[in-house]
Amino acid sequence: MSQTIVHLGAEHCVTGSAHLLQVNGLNILIDCGSIQGDDQAVPIEDWPVSPADIDYVFLTHAHIDHIGRLPQLIWKGFKGEILCTHATKALMDYMLEDALRFSDFSEEQCIQILQTLENLARGCEYQQPYDLKADIRFMFGQTGHILGSCFIRFEWDQPAFSVVFSGDVGVSHTPLLPDPAIPAPCDLLVMESTYGDRCHEQRQERVKRLGEALTRALNDKGKVLIPAFSLGRTQEILYEIDRLFSDPKWQQQFPELSGPHALIPVFIDSPLGEKLTTIYSRLSQFWDAEARALLHSGDHPLNFERLQIVKSYQEHQELLRMSDPAIIIAGSGMCTGGRIIDHLVQGLEDPRTDVFFVGYQAQGTPGRNILYYSQKPDGYVWLDRQKVFIRAKIHELSGYSAHADQQDLLNWVKAIPEKPQIIKLVHGEPEAQETLRSRLQQQGYHAV
Repeated sequence: MSQTIVHLGAEHCVTGSAHLLQVNGLNILIDCGSIQGDDQAVPIEDWPVSPADIDYVFLTHAHIDHIGRLPQLIWKGFKGEILCTHATKALMDYMLEDALRFSDFSEEQCIQILQTLENLARGCEYQQPYDLKADIRFMFGQTGHILGSCFIRFEWDQPAFSVVFSGDVGVSHTPLLPDPAIPAPCDLLVMESTYGDRCHEQRQERVKRLGEALTRALNDKGKVLIPAFSLGRTQEILYEIDRLFSDPKWQQQFPELSGPHALIPVFIDSPLGEKLTTIYSRLSQFWDAEARALLHSGDHPLNFERLQIVKSYQEHQELLRMSDPAIIIAGSGMCTGGRIIDHLVQGLEDPRTDVFFVGYQAQGTPGRNILYYSQKPDGYVWLDRQKVFIRAKIHELSGYSAHADQQDLLNWVKAIPEKPQIIKLVHGEPEAQETLRSRLQQQGYHAV
C-alpha cells in the first residue's frame, strides 16, 4: 500500500512544523506547531483530514513552533493518542499552559484542553521499538536539540518502506545534552534545513565571546541583554555563564569575571524560563555525561550564587530601574513579546548595552529587524509601538544555536549507514534549503 506525506507547515519556512503521514489507513501527524513572524502554515480548517480523523500525533520536541497548535487541534475534535519522549511530555505541559495564557480560549476552556492533553499524551523511551496499528512500527532517536528532542523512524511491510522525520537536529558537544544519534537506514528522510546555508562558530569560541562581552559590561557599567527561548537556550546560557564564573580554565582567561570585585548578577527575568529550568534540573537523568559529572561533584550547572530569579511584575519593574551592570536573560527569543521588550525599549538606545542573539530569528520578527537595522546608520526598530534607535552593541552568537549547521547536517546524513532513496528538506527558508540541497546533490544524494 502506498503512503502519502502532506506538509502542513514548515515546508519552505522555519516555524509552524506539521507533517501528515497517511499510510495503511492511518492518519499520523508529526508535530503541530505555531508560526512566528512572516511564516505561513495551512490552517487546521483546510487540512485534508479533520482533527477527529487523526489517529496519532507524534511530537519531536516541546518548542512552540512544534507543539503550539495542539490546543486548537484538541478543541476541534482530536481524540487520538499523542506520543513523544518522556522529557517532552514533562516539558510540553508548561509550554502550552504558558501559551494558552495569550490565546483566545477562556479559562474554563484552557483547563479542559490541558486535561485532555494530559489524558491523551504518552511518553516513550529512546531507542525502543514500538508497534502501532496496521503493521506500523516506530522508534525515537536522540537529536540533541533540547531536552527530550528526537527524530522519529517509521517502518512498515507490504510493501516494505521506512521514513525518518528528523525533527530539529542539534549540535554536537552542546551543554547538558547528549550528541545526536544516527538513525538506521531509511527510504525517505524528511530533514530540517534551518542553517543549511551557513556554519556556526565553535563552542570554545562562543564561550570566549560571551566572556569578552561580560568583561566589557563590567568595564563600561552597562547591561548584557540576552533574548532567549525559555526552553533550551536559557538553560544552555546559564550553564556556560556558570562555567565562566567557576571553571579554572575560564577564570584564568577572564579574571575580571571571577574575582570578589566582579560579582555581576545574573537575572532570569522570565517566569516560564524559571519553571523550565527547574524541570530541566529534575530531568538530570537525560543530561549528558559532562553535566551529570558536574552535578555529582556538587557543582550544579544551572544554579550558582549570583543567579537571581525575577518572579513578579513588580520585581521586573525594579530590575528595569536598576542602573548597575547585570546580565539579564528574558523571553521571548525572537523578541515577539514578553519581558525582553521592556529591557530593549530601555536599553537599545544606550551604547553601554550589549544585546546577544543566541537563537534563530525568523523573517518578520523584531529580533530579525534589530539584527538587520543595527547595521544601518541611525537604525531603529519599532517595539511596543515605540520607535527605538539602536545604539547598543548587537551580537549574533551563532554558536549558541540549538540547530545543526550545514556541516553538522551533512555529517549527520553521511553517518547513516546507507543513503536514503530521497531526502526531502523542510524547516528552512528557501535560500537555506537550496544551498543544502545543492551540497547534498554534489555528494550523490537525491535531495528535493
